[in-house]
Amino acid sequence: MYVGRDMTELSMMAKNDWKDSELAFFHHAMQQITPYLNSEGQSIHRQIIEEIESRGGLDRTEANYTHGTKATYD
Repeated sequence: MYVGRDMTELSMMAKNDWKDSELAFFHHAMQQITPYLNSEGQSIHRQIIEEIESRGGLDRTEANYTHGTKATYD
């Protein structure tokens, strides 16, 4: 379960101020409802994707004792 800032609060902030977990959660959520997003929703989703890409992606390539290879957002 996601515990963090909601989209109302995040929409008033620049995407580069979002945490990785927030980007991952909202990207996943919007990815699931892509066919139903209006043009504004599609624009926000695109901005989230661009921010993820500018950070080099969210997938971890190596695991250690504190985290696995998959980014989690809860």
